[in-house]
Amino acid sequence: MGDIRDLLENNRRWAAAMQAADPRYFETLAAQQAPEYLWIGCSDSRVPANVIAGLAPGEVFVHRNVANLVVHSDLNCLAVVEYAVEALRVRHIIVCGHYGCGGVRAALEAQPCGLAGNWLGHVRDIALARQAELAAIADDTARVNRLCEMNVEAQVAAVGRTSTVQAAWARGARLSVHGWIYGLDNGVIEDLDVSVSSAESLQELERRSKVNRSSS
Repeated sequence: MGDIRDLLENNRRWAAAMQAADPRYFETLAAQQAPEYLWIGCSDSRVPANVIAGLAPGEVFVHRNVANLVVHSDLNCLAVVEYAVEALRVRHIIVCGHYGCGGVRAALEAQPCGLAGNWLGHVRDIALARQAELAAIADDTARVNRLCEMNVEAQVAAVGRTSTVQAAWARGARLSVHGWIYGLDNGVIEDLDVSVSSAESLQELERRSKVNRSSS
């Protein structure tokens, strides 16, 4: 295990390397924050937004929590969404989950996990709503991964239902919400084809989800 002071030394080397490559790098970065993307992802340390999306600092505004949830009583997340949409004027909100998510697995298997168990109740609700489809998947890993996808779909809808996004669409803002998922085993991000860019497309996504649940 490395010493905590190694992190400070790593930072010094990184800052020196960046400045050597571009003497005005930090001056430019400090001048403004103008990302086009808000990334809502999982807290898992293996899924850093900038790195896996190939973006530099300043190009993506990030919010992360356990199991990449958008809960309408979570003022932290709602404040991030509002700031990204109203102040930064982002064009895209990306909800990115990942396969093999420990939080999703814990929710599906009802594992005791302390305070996090209350938070993961939101994922359990999704699993209960689509219980028939999940039960039809024999392989445990595949079942968890399918719930990871379902969770992303549900969170895209949750973002679309926020008052901030609804107001942005009502005034004609060009704002899209996307659902992606990342593979820890191959480093590839997949588009789950659940994007919405208007109140009407959100209603269509929710209609499709209800059809899927009823036909499962």
